[in-house]
Amino acid sequence: MTDRFALVPASYVYLLRDGVGGTEVLLQQRGPVPYMPGHWAAAAAGHVERGETAYDAARREALEELGVTDVALEFAFTMQRTQHAEAIEERVDWFFTARTWTGEPRVVEPEKCTGLGWFPLDALPSPVVPHEAHALAHLSSGVGYLTFGWDRPAG
Repeated sequence: MTDRFALVPASYVYLLRDGVGGTEVLLQQRGPVPYMPGHWAAAAAGHVERGETAYDAARREALEELGVTDVALEFAFTMQRTQHAEAIEERVDWFFTARTWTGEPRVVEPEKCTGLGWFPLDALPSPVVPHEAHALAHLSSGVGYLTFGWDRPAG
């Protein structure tokens, strides 16, 4: 047995637009999937594949899940997270925003997503995947690194 743990990388894309009450974010409601079914989450997100950069993964996920291309990605921050008191598997997530893209976002994978919706950043639907609620709360903070799942602050 080794003392090393697994590190799972993922990219998240929050499409943003100006709404009547301020900035709105496009979220998907997760369908009958193993992780957090029925919760609201980034409209496009997924694992970074072998040989891919986090940016490439974000663009691929936007196409696969929303049918949009030419996504003008802006790096927001990185989050390191765990679900275990003794970290045996950790995740590193890259969060991106975009205000321009080509195509109309739509549900491309109906077996994984039951719907899309635009929501004001200060009035999100419920429930939101917990680490994503944390991410959305810090989206405009300018913080480059967040943690989630530990009982102690980053630093």
